[in-house]
Amino acid sequence: MSFRSHMAQALTEARAAAARGEVPVGAVVVAPDGRVVAAAGNRTRELNDPTAHAEILALRAACADAGSERLPGHDLYVTLEPCPMCAAAISFARVARLYYGAADPKSGGVAQGARVYAHPQCHHVPEVYDGIAAAEAETLLRGFFAERR
Repeated sequence: MSFRSHMAQALTEARAAAARGEVPVGAVVVAPDGRVVAAAGNRTRELNDPTAHAEILALRAACADAGSERLPGHDLYVTLEPCPMCAAAISFARVARLYYGAADPKSGGVAQGARVYAHPQCHHVPEVYDGIAAAEAETLLRGFFAERR
């Protein structure tokens, strides 16, 4: 099977989150057979839930689809570098590959800050690919925050 990026759908989820007044982050989970099994955008404000990040919501839906708490062989596309909470959840779910767009120097947990996957306590480390559609993700985030200042 050839590689096909699903970042465009993650960006669509991020734009929908922005339209709801949420920080524009979107996530998509792809099964080993190439099917998109879950897609979500941030809903922390809407649900009054600090854990309702796009990645967490997408992982929950994908796990429900799989009937398991683990997602071996699955890929996760997210528009922004996952925070430490999301990075840990990705590890716990045993996601095979993580693709993300914009780096997050302030709150990132993969290549910035906590670097969750570098810790010896991390039992599973996904393959990580960064910078996928980073410019578009960064533009979306900058525009969102500029409107609120």
